[in-house]
Amino acid sequence: MGKELIKIAVVGPESTGKSTMARYLAEKFQTVCVPEYSRYYCQSLNNKYTLQDEVNMFYGQVALEEALLPLAKENILICDTTFMTVKIWSDHLFDHTPKEVTDKIQQHPYDLYLLMDIDLPWQDDPLRDFPEQREHFMEVWKKELKAISGQYRIISGEGQQRLENGLTAVNDFLTLI
Repeated sequence: MGKELIKIAVVGPESTGKSTMARYLAEKFQTVCVPEYSRYYCQSLNNKYTLQDEVNMFYGQVALEEALLPLAKENILICDTTFMTVKIWSDHLFDHTPKEVTDKIQQHPYDLYLLMDIDLPWQDDPLRDFPEQREHFMEVWKKELKAISGQYRIISGEGQQRLENGLTAVNDFLTLI
């Protein structure tokens, strides 16, 4: 029997370099990167989300990850965000998260979360909504990760240094398991 799959999730507030980090790590570990499903889903919504949209994004992210699992190499899967984002946005926008999302969070852990710091300048993007609330969302992410006893590292720095900090955090984690 082979080694167990290690799932690394790159998470955090908007405009913190999650996609760049996830692609970088996938390249370094020669494995697949599960993209953020909501970026595709939201392109036609014009920032007008419903709770049903959040549920749809939840199911889409789960399905995308499951579809790409067989492509993981070196027993590592890199995920550009997780559906925990759906919980954070649902709580923020609708003061409620559907039960299917909260139930699945406990049943769907990741081995390590890289929580991207808000030390990068905001980059405008039509799919981003709250530039003035990044500190708030950073605290929400910490609270949510602690609530599930998620093992996480905060990744700071700019440019190549940020990428190297993420790679070092993953390598350090891998030496401990």
